[in-house]
Amino acid sequence: MSEIDFRRRRLLTAMALSPLAWHLPGASAASRPDLQRIIALEWLPTELLLALGITPFAIADIAGYRAWVESPTLPEGVVDIGLRTEPNLELMTQLRPSLIVYSAGYGPAPDKIARIAPGMGITFTDGKHPLDNARRSVLALGERLGLQAQARRHLNEFEALITHMRQRFAPWRGKPLLLMTLIDTRHALIIGQNSLFQQTMSELELQNAWRGDANFWGSAVVGLERLAAVDAARVICFAHNDETLMRQVAATPLWQAMPFVREGRFHRTSAVWFYGATPSAMRFCHLLDAALGAHP
Repeated sequence: MSEIDFRRRRLLTAMALSPLAWHLPGASAASRPDLQRIIALEWLPTELLLALGITPFAIADIAGYRAWVESPTLPEGVVDIGLRTEPNLELMTQLRPSLIVYSAGYGPAPDKIARIAPGMGITFTDGKHPLDNARRSVLALGERLGLQAQARRHLNEFEALITHMRQRFAPWRGKPLLLMTLIDTRHALIIGQNSLFQQTMSELELQNAWRGDANFWGSAVVGLERLAAVDAARVICFAHNDETLMRQVAATPLWQAMPFVREGRFHRTSAVWFYGATPSAMRFCHLLDAALGAHP
């Protein structure tokens, strides 16, 4: 870590420990201090808090959030508490949070969290229905924070968007779409069955081109050569600050020989979190709209 980075982190920590931090730009629910000191240990609860109008006091891996999630936009002034898998527990204790929201089964054990502050675990999926879980999670978090009206308003906006996009994407029914992001120069992560976006696509009456295996979270890491055999009307590739990697892959003979590349059926789009909740599903709809439009 450079001297500048070290001083910046010390400054952020000092600000976080000061009552003045409660009035940082973007802080939400000014009349309720308990809502101003919530820590999110993973990106799913982070996006849910933002969807309810709450700016988290601190989250894990801010740079990763901005690369892989991007939206909802994370305001400036949020404290970074380290890795999602191993956050800085000492710093978290010093921050005196009112609540720590985490993804169940990911990161520190619940008993370690409970020693610092009350905790609430959010479950991404039961292995089959992550979008149903997301709907329940919005309501549960709204109930926990006394923001039931905000939670229901968000879900109403989500349902209205699904209804609108289902009609808009009607010309794409029966035209399979492949969803992917690059992992390295030889591998891609594919969005498959039981994923958040698969369930979203089902509600939009769209077809996923990937019929291969997927893990519990609905994704699969495969060699790029396997993509050549996938019958897809369009391939959607989500970025995550990986422009250099994309250029390296695009320069290879293997990639240039892909049917969807040669026929102009490849579309690169902005980042979205594959393991998120309703905010990610909504962003996914908008990104699909930008990639596909209303007509094939």
